[in-house]
Amino acid sequence: MIAGLAITPGAALFCLAAVAAGAMVQRMAGQAFGMISAPLVAMAAPGMVPGALLVIGLAVGLGATAVDLSAVDRRALPPGFAGRTLGAVLATLLLGLLPGPGAVSLTVAGVVMVGVALSLAGLSVPIRPATLFGAGVLAGLMGTLTAVGAPPMALLYQHAPARRSRAMQNVFFLWGMMVSIASLALAGLIGRAECLFALLMLPGVAAGLWAGGRLAGRLARGRIRPWALGLSAASAVALILRVWLVPPA
Repeated sequence: MIAGLAITPGAALFCLAAVAAGAMVQRMAGQAFGMISAPLVAMAAPGMVPGALLVIGLAVGLGATAVDLSAVDRRALPPGFAGRTLGAVLATLLLGLLPGPGAVSLTVAGVVMVGVALSLAGLSVPIRPATLFGAGVLAGLMGTLTAVGAPPMALLYQHAPARRSRAMQNVFFLWGMMVSIASLALAGLIGRAECLFALLMLPGVAAGLWAGGRLAGRLARGRIRPWALGLSAASAVALILRVWLVPPA
């Protein structure tokens, strides 16, 4: 076991790889950090989701947002930020109702599958203050409960130019990490173990952001999407099977 954490070195390396993969896709596409990382981390370290993964997501968001700031539409931020904040507060109130790691893991898997379905649905939602606020509320609920908050904003920006879509999703992702962490911390749901685990995962964040930056200009967003959705769905199914076959203690 790693000192201060109830996980083995092998489990930590598995989580490191999961975080690196999620950070790489987040840098390239502006989404999917949680959809990829959350079910994988929940398999190896269920107690670290959502709290620790949100702290890790803050580092991912800072690194991913910084490179595309000039493409951010600041007029869209207030309603999206307001909705995300409200969703985080509501989710914090609901999180205490989940009975244990098994329920959290199944919730993560379910949210990922819903996210994949929304991404494949091809729905076209106009970007307006009302839809930004609504997507923000949903993202806040999903992100704070499970560390998977990307699908609602991804649905809004799926038809926007690649750089604008990536920039907007990353800035909402960063804001979401901040408000979710603050809300859970105030409720006493993020502590020393979560912060220690997040610190241990920082090399994975750095490696993923570096790799994503190298690949972002070479791969079109449409070529990334099928791989990201496929990995997310496979991870969710594997997590469901793990909970079913080996229920968390």
